[in-house]
Amino acid sequence: MSAGAEAAAPSPLLVACRERLAEAARAGPVLDLACGRGRNALAAASWGIPIIAIDRNPGFLQELRAAALRDHLPVQGVRFDLEQGQGIPIRAGSCAAILVFRFLYRPLAAAIEQALAPGGLLLYETFTLNQRELGHGPSRAAFLLSPGELPTLFPGLRVELAWEGRETGGARPEAVARLAARKP
Repeated sequence: MSAGAEAAAPSPLLVACRERLAEAARAGPVLDLACGRGRNALAAASWGIPIIAIDRNPGFLQELRAAALRDHLPVQGVRFDLEQGQGIPIRAGSCAAILVFRFLYRPLAAAIEQALAPGGLLLYETFTLNQRELGHGPSRAAFLLSPGELPTLFPGLRVELAWEGRETGGARPEAVARLAARKP
């Protein structure tokens, strides 16, 4: 598999939580925040889960829309900058699930929690401070989680799965934290 194809593979967390996500999606909208080119949005949509994919990069959204159209996948792209202090462009308590991969903007954590409906699922994965040791990827502390930090960003959610460590299954090793949690 080429490095480009590897990069397009969905997150292991998304794959591991496929059934949880499909079950949650029956209750309402699923958001993919800071979706980038949509590797996770497209994977979930290929499983029949409609996705609202949000990103600030119009080029990435254009690529995502083209891929979704080509493959007849239920993905709606929305351009919105999640780092402008305006929260998430959706009504509080209305999301059945929220996906966040490779994105960390701590001030958005409360809005993510508020956007989830009761029983709503959060799947979150991003880099930890240990990523610096690997010599690639983000290096600024603002973009890296401290040890054990991810679950603490969402105190109102019930943790179903939490993992932190080095992922070696991809093209390059990565230091990440993963969380699956639900709103009571």
